[in-house]
Amino acid sequence: MKLWQKENTNISQKIENFTVGRDTEMDLNLAQHDVLGSMAHTIMLESVGLLKKSELKQLLPALKSIYKNITANNFEIEQGIEDVHSQVELLLTRQLGDAGKKIHSGRSRNDQVLVDLKLYFRDKIKETVTLAQNLFKALQLQSEKTKDTLLPGYTHFQIAMPSSFGLWFGAYAEALIDDLELFEAAYRISNKNPLGSGAGYGSSFPLNRSLTTELLGFENLHNNVVYAQMSRGKTEAFVAVAIAQLAATVGRLAMDMCLFNSQNFGFITMAEEFTTGSSIMPHKKNPDVAELIRGKCNRLKSIPNEIALVMSNLPSGYHREMQLLKEIIMPAFNEIDSCLEMATDLVANISVKDNILEDEKYDLLFSVERVNELVISGVPFRDAYKQVGKEIEAGTYKRPEKLKHVHEGSIGDLRTDQIKNMMVEVIEKFQFEKADNAIQKLLNFELT
Repeated sequence: MKLWQKENTNISQKIENFTVGRDTEMDLNLAQHDVLGSMAHTIMLESVGLLKKSELKQLLPALKSIYKNITANNFEIEQGIEDVHSQVELLLTRQLGDAGKKIHSGRSRNDQVLVDLKLYFRDKIKETVTLAQNLFKALQLQSEKTKDTLLPGYTHFQIAMPSSFGLWFGAYAEALIDDLELFEAAYRISNKNPLGSGAGYGSSFPLNRSLTTELLGFENLHNNVVYAQMSRGKTEAFVAVAIAQLAATVGRLAMDMCLFNSQNFGFITMAEEFTTGSSIMPHKKNPDVAELIRGKCNRLKSIPNEIALVMSNLPSGYHREMQLLKEIIMPAFNEIDSCLEMATDLVANISVKDNILEDEKYDLLFSVERVNELVISGVPFRDAYKQVGKEIEAGTYKRPEKLKHVHEGSIGDLRTDQIKNMMVEVIEKFQFEKADNAIQKLLNFELT
C-alpha cells in the first residue's frame, strides 16, 4: 500500500515503474537525512501536543536505530516500497504500531523530500569543499616548491612572456577560492528549513517550524510555505552552477597537464601510475587520468542547463518531473569529488622540467623585458617598443640576462600566504560546525 494509495485502487505495474523511475536508487542517498528530519519533526509534534511523550520515547530510539543501520550500510528500500520516506515509516509502524503511523502528521512527502535534499546538499557541499581544499593545498605546495623554475607563458598558443611553475600552480590554487565562494552561496541557499510547508500550503496544525529549524541546525527558515516548495529546483540550480564552475577550473588544469606532458612541450612528467600504454606502440605513456578528468568536468559543465530545462515553464507548486533532478545532481557530486581526488594526486606527483627557457627558441619571451630595460633608461615606451621590434627584425636582439618581476602576484612575489589567508576566510564563512553540532545534539537528544 502506497502512502497516497486509496482503498480498492489497483496500480498498473507498468505505470508505477515509469513514475517511480530511479527514485528508490537515488533515495538511498537521502536515507540518513530522512531519519534526521523525522527525529526533528517528532520532537516538534510532541512539543505541540500532536504526539504523546510516551510515543516520542518509543519513536526516538527506533529512529536512532534506523539511523545507525543506515550509516552501517545495513538499510534497503524493500521491493514494492516507493521511496525512502515510505520505508522509514514502514519500519517504525512494524515495530511500534500506531506511533509509527503518526509521524506523518503535519507533513507531506513534498516537504519531506525537500528537507532531505537540503540536508543532503549541506553534507555533500561540505565533502566537496574539503576535497577542493586538499587540491588547493597540493597546488600551493607545488607552487612554493617550483617558484624559481621558469616556464613559457602563452597567449594565442604563441610564446608570450616568461612565467614559472610556481605562478602556474598558484593560479589554479587561487581559482579554487572563487569557486568555493559559489559553493558558499549554494550552501546558504541549501541551509534553510522547508519542513512544515507540507504540500506547499502549510497546515492547520500548530506546527513550530522554528523548533525544527533549530533542531536540524538550519541557518534560516523558508518563511513562506509556497516559496519553500518553489525552492525545489532553484536550490539544485545554485548547487549545479557551483559544481560546474569548479569543474571548469579542474578541467582546465587537466587540459594544461595533458598539453605540458606531451613531447611537443615536455614541461612536466606525470607519475607512471597515472598513465597507460598502447596496445601496439611500446613507447606510449598516455595521460588517461588527466584526459578523463577533462572529459568528466566538461560533462559536469552541462548540468546547470539540464536542471534549467527540467524546470522550464513550471508554475508554482510541486510537479512530478522535479524528481528527475535527483538523477542529475546526485551523480554530479560523485563525479566532481572523484575528479578532485584524482587531480590532487596528479598534482602531488608531477615532476617539472628545469632550464626550459635556456633553449634559444624561447629567447623572444624576453622581448618585453628588453622593452622595459629601455623604458627604465629613459626611452618612452612607444619608442622602446619600436626599437626592440627593429632589433628582432634585424637579428640584433639579445635577451636580457635577468628577470625583474617583483610586484604583487608576479614571478618574484607569488603571494602564497595571502592566497592561503583568502581561502581560510572563505572556509570560515561556511560555518560547517554549526550544522554539525546541531545534528550531533539531535542524535543525542533525550527526553527529560
